[in-house]
Amino acid sequence: MTASPAREETLSTPLFSTVIRAASQDRHTEAESAPFMHNLLSGRFGVDAYIRYTEQLLFVYRALESAAGTLREDPVAGPFLRPELMRVAEVERDLRHLLGEGWRERIAPLPATERYVARVAEVAAGWPAGYVAHHYTRYLGDLSGGQVIRSIAERTWGLEHKGDGVRFYVFEGIDNPAAFKRQYRDMLDALPVDELEKQRVVEECRHAFALNSAVFADLDALFPLGA
Repeated sequence: MTASPAREETLSTPLFSTVIRAASQDRHTEAESAPFMHNLLSGRFGVDAYIRYTEQLLFVYRALESAAGTLREDPVAGPFLRPELMRVAEVERDLRHLLGEGWRERIAPLPATERYVARVAEVAAGWPAGYVAHHYTRYLGDLSGGQVIRSIAERTWGLEHKGDGVRFYVFEGIDNPAAFKRQYRDMLDALPVDELEKQRVVEECRHAFALNSAVFADLDALFPLGA
């Protein structure tokens, strides 16, 4: 049977979601295997390390979600700004539970977090496709590996299952995460930019993972084992 032209193109041209995942896999692995994250997930840290990590997430997601108003109508970034993904309110609820009512005065971004936030704000202001790279890196990770963090946090520090303290990882508006991730990847595959721009997006995705790894390094310096 002769393949149709459309099928031949599919066979010869990798989908962009596949390209971006493969091209950033080494940076992704580097972030996942960072000493801070390894020690956090193995239960070698106390809850204070988890809290400090959660604080840093708030600053990053504020930067990501504060851009929603200006990017929602953008043809490149707009389709990715799904309300069921928004995390700021959930992470604020977690920090209120973990730190008490005065939590806002007790948190501060680490230097690496400030650099991460600055880069997100920069691309959100002038490069929608670059913003998509950061959106993909964070939110698809939350729907995947983030669930491992939630489970370990519940088990290690006695936090309520899908309750306060881990609500950042609970997407109540997404009934089928696997189907949602497929839809998200479909949007990546349909990203309305040319091939050169897609390569820039891939590099920005790699940069996003590097920024994330730098936050882990700053956190690791705060919680040296054996100190």
